Amino acid sequence: MFFTVPTILTWTRILAIPLIVGVFHVSLAEPVANLIATVLFVVFALTDWLDGYLARRLNQTSSFGAFLDPVADKFLVCAALLVLVSLNRADVFVALIIIGREIAISALREWMAQIGAAKSVAVHMIGKVKTVVQMVAIPFLLYDGRLFGLIDTGYWGVWLIWLSAVLTVWSMVYYLRRAIPEIRARAR
Repeated sequence: MFFTVPTILTWTRILAIPLIVGVFHVSLAEPVANLIATVLFVVFALTDWLDGYLARRLNQTSSFGAFLDPVADKFLVCAALLVLVSLNRADVFVALIIIGREIAISALREWMAQIGAAKSVAVHMIGKVKTVVQMVAIPFLLYDGRLFGLIDTGYWGVWLIWLSAVLTVWSMVYYLRRAIPEIRARAR
C-alpha cells in the first residue's frame, strides 16, 4: 500500500522539510519567516495523528506505512532542530542528544525486531510524553515571539526543548534497560 491516503500524508511530512528550511533562506522578514515555518511545522506534525487515524478508519494499515511513519517524524524533528541550531534558538548539545537518541533507539528497535524481541522495546508512555514536549517546543522556538501578546515562545521553547532532552535521555535509558535482558540472553 504505497499510495494510500495515510501513506501520502506521511510522505508530506518528508516533503515539508525543504519548505520549512527554505522559509529561512528566502528574503522574508524574520517574523514572517518565523510564522510561516511555525504554521508549516504544526500542520505537517498534525498529519502524524491524521495518517494513523485514517489508516485505522479506512483499514489502510500497511507494513510500509508502519515503517515510513516514524521515519517521517524523525526527519521532520531532526530537520527542525538543525534549523533551530543554525538560528541559535536551540543548543547544539540538545540537538545532539535528541538526534543521537533517535538514531540509537531506531537501530535498537531494528535489531530487536530481527532477533524477535521487538515487544521489549515497544513504544512506552515516556517516549510519547517526550514526543509531545518536543512537538510543543519546536514550534515555540520556530515562532520565537510573543504568542497572543502573552507567551514568550522563545523563553518557553528553550525550557521545553531542554525538558525534551531530559525526557529523551530518560526514555533511551528505559528502552535500553528493557533490551538488556534480551541482549544478554542472545550473548550466551
